[in-house]
Amino acid sequence: MATVTSAESEGTGATGSGRSGMFGALGVRHYPALLASGWLWNMCRWASGFLGAYVVNQLTGSARLVQLTGVSLWAPLLLGGVAGGMVSDRFDRRRTVVTQFLVLIPLAVLMGVAELTVGIRLWMLYPFLVLVGVGWVFDMTSRRAIVYDLVGPRRLDNAMALESLSSASGLAIGTLVGGTAIQAVGVGAAYLSMAGLATVAMLCFLRVPRVARTTAASTESPVRAMLAGFRLLRTERVLVSVLGVTAAVNFFYFSFSPLVQVVATDFGVGPFLTGLLAAMLGIGMMCGSATIARTQPRRRGRVYVLGASTAMVVLAGFALSPWYLGSIGFLLVSATGMGLFGATQGTLTMVSVPPELRGRALGLLGMAIGTLPLGMLALGELAERIGAREAIVASVACGAVVLVVSLLLRPEVLRQTA
Repeated sequence: MATVTSAESEGTGATGSGRSGMFGALGVRHYPALLASGWLWNMCRWASGFLGAYVVNQLTGSARLVQLTGVSLWAPLLLGGVAGGMVSDRFDRRRTVVTQFLVLIPLAVLMGVAELTVGIRLWMLYPFLVLVGVGWVFDMTSRRAIVYDLVGPRRLDNAMALESLSSASGLAIGTLVGGTAIQAVGVGAAYLSMAGLATVAMLCFLRVPRVARTTAASTESPVRAMLAGFRLLRTERVLVSVLGVTAAVNFFYFSFSPLVQVVATDFGVGPFLTGLLAAMLGIGMMCGSATIARTQPRRRGRVYVLGASTAMVVLAGFALSPWYLGSIGFLLVSATGMGLFGATQGTLTMVSVPPELRGRALGLLGMAIGTLPLGMLALGELAERIGAREAIVASVACGAVVLVVSLLLRPEVLRQTA
């Protein structure tokens, strides 16, 4: 297969490098196919999380076991983030992304068939979610590095904002479609639909040729490469500052997401309205991500922190609201702040280190995001004892304190500009 360089990929004319504005990166040749593939894959990933949490809530009604679905999905980031970064720096990134598709698609088919024949059991759900999470580790570290190689530094902010937008819209559509599919045709058909989406995502990705790296592939041994990744924590102050905020947000904020199922149960709504409530997290993040893609703010570090702070404060309103529509509104506003945070996170990570270390930096970012399953475990235990709503409020209150302390110790991210 032919290999293209970033410069060759930009094309000319109406669809070439002259395009600017919110969708400027779409003018880079092959980037639209890469973005579409990521969008469909994000729909599958979020749908798998929603389906898992829904089935467990229906089978057990336990907040602890519902939270364990999120732990299963996100734990691979904590345990394998640096390994994913090492694979991105060392091996063929395109082949890595395709491989995870070839594993995920048959597994989703098996889950659908199992539900339609004998019924899904708890012991099936958790390993499936772990494997989806493993695929996400390798997809995230390899795909984002491909984005940089494809669009180059000039369009990186815009491209990463669009990537965040695709993730957020994938969350919104994945959860909404998941809830609709469950209500209309059942859980088994929903898993089969997810397999179909993943197949289309793979076909879109296969349209992207192998892109020439902006840096040479690493030739270090795997052990040395992983140790070198950890050594970045001693030498790259800006990266540490970015990761500190990321870890706090994921431990104390994002850990609530499976509990949306439990909060929706309090309102007595069905699968569709449960999916609609969960979709607010994605819709709000879409709004925040679209804002970054359109404005491309210069003080990206401050936007990153402001978005995280807003999200934490407003989420308490979601948890305390006694009305379904009130919870929808609070979650929408909270998630908009999280969209500002998410759309700047990848860019801040990649520009904080030398080009040859981007894969490892993204691996460390994956590990910082991987604090999420630990937060889910803690929040699940707390929710089991004091209730889901009260546990969410306690979590974001602690998170706000930890965020302030992190920035007092490592304020470098606040000074990061475009």
